This record gives sequence, C-alpha cells and structure tokens, in this order.
Amino acid sequence: MSSTDQAKVSPQIIAYQGHEGAYSHLACRNVFPEAQALAYPSFEQAMQAVVKQEAQVAMIPIENSTAGRVEEIYRALPKAGLFIIGEYFQPIHHCLLALPEANPTEIHTVASHPQALAQCARHIQALGLVAEAASDTAGAAKALAQANNLHQAAIASSIAAELYGLKILESQFQDEDTNTTRFVILANCPIELTYQVKTPYLTSLLFKVRNLPAALYKSLGGFATNGINMVKLESYMDRRTFTATEFYLEVEAHPQDPAMQRALEELGFFAEDVRLLGSYHPHILRYQYA
Repeated sequence: MSSTDQAKVSPQIIAYQGHEGAYSHLACRNVFPEAQALAYPSFEQAMQAVVKQEAQVAMIPIENSTAGRVEEIYRALPKAGLFIIGEYFQPIHHCLLALPEANPTEIHTVASHPQALAQCARHIQALGLVAEAASDTAGAAKALAQANNLHQAAIASSIAAELYGLKILESQFQDEDTNTTRFVILANCPIELTYQVKTPYLTSLLFKVRNLPAALYKSLGGFATNGINMVKLESYMDRRTFTATEFYLEVEAHPQDPAMQRALEELGFFAEDVRLLGSYHPHILRYQYA
C-alpha cells in the first residue's frame, strides 16, 4: 500500500486472523504502525469485525509465492461485502521453534498453519518430522509453550519465539529465500483514486459464468482486445450448484480508463453478478522479482 493511500485510510483499529506474533499481526504493524491491531480466531471473523465496525480495516493474506492461494479467502470475500483498498507484500522468514530445554534429536512433530507447513515442506521432510496443522503460526508457538511438549516443534516468526519464550532451532526454515505473502486490506468502502494516465493501478472484481462452451473465453475477450493485462484469475464452484462457476479477477487498469470501461462492458454481456471489489495502487514489491 502506498504512503499516499495509507494517509487516506489512517485506521484506528485493524483486524487480523491469528495470535499476537503472527505474520498477519506483523503486516498490520508494518502498514499501519499507529493503529491498534485486534486478533480474531478466523478470517471470516476478522472480516466481520469490519462489517460490524469493530475495526476500520482488515489485513487478510490472499496468496503466497511458495504455497499459492489461501483458498478460503476467495470463498469468504463475496459473502463479506467488503472492498479491497490496498495490497501489501510481506517477506516471510520462518523459524523452527522448540522449548528451551528440548533436544532437537528427540523432536518428532511440528505444528503450524497449513500455509507455513507447505512453505517449509522440504525442510520438514529432511528432518523426518510429522506435520500437524494449526490455526496460525503464532498460535502454534503459543500452544507449544503452554503444552510444554519437549517432542514437538512449531514453525513461526522470530517475534513469536520472543513472545512465547521459545528457542530458535533453525532460522530461515522456509524452502524458498523469496518466500513472500501477499495481503489485501479490506474496508467497508472503496478508496477513491483519481484516474491518471500512465499511473499503475490494480482492479479486483468478482463475476460468475454458467458452464457453457466458451463462456469464460467470451467473458474475458474484452480485456485482451482492449489491451488490459490480467494478473490473476481464480475459480471456484458456486456452493448452490454445479452448473455455474465464480471467478476472482485482477487486472492492471483503473475503472475510469476508457479501455477498461470497454472491457467491463463486454464482460457484462457474458457474465453475471459482476462486482468491482476496488481499485488500488500496486505495492512496491509486486514487480521486484519479475
């Protein structure tokens, strides 16, 4: 999220999923250092905190460069009715944690969020550990400290190690050095961005198509013919039926761009329930590894 966009938002309270010391908590502190970060047990509860005005924004992880998308977010977004007002890229540096008195050779299991386990899969396999899923990384660290289990480890941040009195057995435990999680910042209202030519923008939207031949091809054709670059397309089935598919789409354009307006008009001919989730500036790290 750009500094200009941050100044437009300036939340007092920001919601996130997990425990103190989770990477979502770290992202909150990095983007909005003056805001109070409130933890919620689930992603949906963090989003609902914004809907209920318990918080002004929510910091929600949407994908990781190693483990891919956070699947449950795409199902929660349409129901929440919130808008995306920014993105933030958080480099993820995992640590393998244990109790201070634990013997590394006697550790048999490791707990963490499924995304973190996937991001460290090769290292976990190399150590012969059994992976166990937890609600979040810091939650796994906290549970380890409370359980006082000498035969278990957790994957979390160095901050979580400090908070819960654990020792770091291995730092940089992630499989890829460039391991990065992308967060989206959600709010009740979209951020107002005045369209300026040659300024980079991202726009996120939802739409649905029926399972008919070439339905998706026709829906997206307008973006190609109008020179609009698509950077993300995710699909998932409508829970009510097997005959329609919902899509989450991100493009590099602003809704006031004439080319984008033509593309959206064509999308409307072939798709249903088209909803703009918001337009925002790309984060500075988006193109770092391009």
